[in-house]
Amino acid sequence: MALRHEPNASYHSVQDSLRVLETVARHTTGVTETEIARETGLRTERLTTLLRMLRSEAYVEQIADGTYATGAAFTRLGSAHGHEGALREQLQQILDRLRDSVGAAVYISRYEDGEVKVTQYADSPATPKVNEWVDFRCSAHATAVGKSLLTQLDHDGRRDHLARHKMARLTSRTITSDKLLLSRLASQPPTVPVLDLQEYAIGTVCAAVPITAGSSVGCLALSLPVEHAHRLRRAADTLNRNAAPVLLSLTI
Repeated sequence: MALRHEPNASYHSVQDSLRVLETVARHTTGVTETEIARETGLRTERLTTLLRMLRSEAYVEQIADGTYATGAAFTRLGSAHGHEGALREQLQQILDRLRDSVGAAVYISRYEDGEVKVTQYADSPATPKVNEWVDFRCSAHATAVGKSLLTQLDHDGRRDHLARHKMARLTSRTITSDKLLLSRLASQPPTVPVLDLQEYAIGTVCAAVPITAGSSVGCLALSLPVEHAHRLRRAADTLNRNAAPVLLSLTI
């Protein structure tokens, strides 16, 4: 299965963040922001923004003399022992913060072994998760998560998935024509969130953005009750702007 990778803003943020982390890791006794800028070639404003994000996620820390060193999260994720547990914990912390910042339930989903899998989520009584009334593996055509994952496959990969999963009509808004769906997936810009406007379930709207790391296809998504649909696009844009920490965790 070939993938259709088109770098978005989060991808570029992650690439720049990795350059910063590699530079900090090389300097075991600490490195100044000026030295990081010189070695990475990043502009001061850009570097300051990245360092703020990396500090908030505990990938780097500023030590007593003002220089930067690798942080606890970077150490945990960089260790082969306990990596999976550390990654899950790090992602959950990020999801919890995203849930609170966008005011919606948020999800991480992956496309693994030809199937859609929601691997982690963060919800609360005030931001309930979607009621999975139809298995997400069978409803990629109707969900923001599924459509976002399918956009990251090539045409043959999408056709293969749809051939294995009948496009059932879940609501009056569900697309059941494979020709129409494939056309929309092919024209979906990678930088624009994929939306589900009551296509999966009446009363729920969703949005998803890609978080593709290497050969792994994934997405970050949110859901809102339809009475908050007026917040969907703004929340989706916020999610898109804040996807870099998730993608960075998956990349380290």
